[in-house]
Amino acid sequence: MPTTNRPLSIRSLLVVIALSVIASAGTLAWDKSAQGPAPPQRGSQSYEQWLTREVGHQLVQIPWLSVFDNLQYSVRGSEVTLAGQVWQPVTKDDAGKAVKGIEGVTKVINNIEVLPLSPMDDQIRRAEYRAIYGFPDLERYAMGVLPSIHIIVKNGHVTLVGTVDNQMDKNVAEIRAKSVPNVFSVDDQLQVQSVRSETQSKR
Repeated sequence: MPTTNRPLSIRSLLVVIALSVIASAGTLAWDKSAQGPAPPQRGSQSYEQWLTREVGHQLVQIPWLSVFDNLQYSVRGSEVTLAGQVWQPVTKDDAGKAVKGIEGVTKVINNIEVLPLSPMDDQIRRAEYRAIYGFPDLERYAMGVLPSIHIIVKNGHVTLVGTVDNQMDKNVAEIRAKSVPNVFSVDDQLQVQSVRSETQSKR
């Protein structure tokens, strides 16, 4: 984490995040010739499960994917629907291309929303990043390829998405997000990891 008190520009911040993603992804970028075993037969349940994992794997490797983006997806047979919000149009395009390149995919519906350009929203993004990831109890969430708390800003409204370890961290993140000036509202959609894991284990 930066220790200087100088404001970090969105461009600089995304460059740092992108370089981290690229360095971590390395030669793992999707390549038909570098894939492991062939995927299961298209149309089978095992193929849909494989495709769901593969889509997630490809999306997290998009170079410009950042803490200010929220990518979501669903898989039905060999069709993939993309949703969520991104800060830059190139991220939407890259997501669609990455998924279209997966073996066996027959259709990609790209419903990703490109957030409006706004200098005020950019200021809020910088301030929210510092408020959340600069707080000692939440610093650990900034580690890894991509921070687990995503900050989505649209016309002064902030939505927090992603996962945290416990309810206390969820509450702290919301409080920190609400402390930023010029924010109209904060929608805390963070999921507590332990609760999510318990829910999935009961299925």
